[in-house]
Amino acid sequence: MTSLVGGVRISKCDDRLEAYGTVDELNSFIGLLAVDVSDESVLSTLYRIQSVLFNVGTHLATDQAQTPLYDSAKLPEGEVAFIEHEIDTILQELPERLGFVLPGGGRAGASCHVCRTVCRRAERRVLRLAQKAPVGDEIIIYLNRLSDYFFVLAKKLNFIDGIEEKIWSKTCK
Repeated sequence: MTSLVGGVRISKCDDRLEAYGTVDELNSFIGLLAVDVSDESVLSTLYRIQSVLFNVGTHLATDQAQTPLYDSAKLPEGEVAFIEHEIDTILQELPERLGFVLPGGGRAGASCHVCRTVCRRAERRVLRLAQKAPVGDEIIIYLNRLSDYFFVLAKKLNFIDGIEEKIWSKTCK
């Protein structure tokens, strides 16, 4: 058993704990990614995302049927738009490549792909929780857009590092 915000006790295998635990895991992987990033603008964005994920985790760790949401459990205004702007900006900076990109590249790019897949899992866990309990739509939208951000960030960091991404081919070569 563990305690939620407000002291409510739940099982450690509860869907709520799975949801905010996976968000916490994502936050840790972002910290690992940041170790391999030297671009100050990217680092600033990663630290901003980490801070926002604390809001997301607090939101998910609050059983709203028993405890009201604190301000720290609310997604700050404009964060979805910020992530969408970052995605658009990165895409404008990069040459277009067609095909499915194999996860990998340089260390930072590969770490982005790990963040992307953990973020997708967090989104699935939050959607499962939302079937049983109130979860703000903005939380789900943020996680969805965030996984796309990590995909394009992987492309950007691989481009900066001069590493050509591998494109999937249906025939092994």
